Amino acid sequence: MIIGVLEVDIRLFSCNSLKDKRRVIKSLISRIRNNFNVSIAEVGDYDLWQRTHLGIAFLSSDTSYSNKVLDKILEFIKKEREIFVIDSRKEIL
Repeated sequence: MIIGVLEVDIRLFSCNSLKDKRRVIKSLISRIRNNFNVSIAEVGDYDLWQRTHLGIAFLSSDTSYSNKVLDKILEFIKKEREIFVIDSRKEIL
């Protein structure tokens, strides 16, 4: 069993409050969960309204497939208009 983990630090441009941040992040998390069937959660920077830290986990039986899925998720996040990816870390266990 292969576990793929992706951590993404994100800057949110259009958010002016924590309420705006929650709306954007909740929508993003829902779309990623539905499109890629992965576990995803906000794991840091809860009280900052223009930053967040997402954690994504994926189980597979193939290392290369896990890499491809995590890369696609990162590209999906980078295509969002309101979001800038500051940093990302990928790990395959």
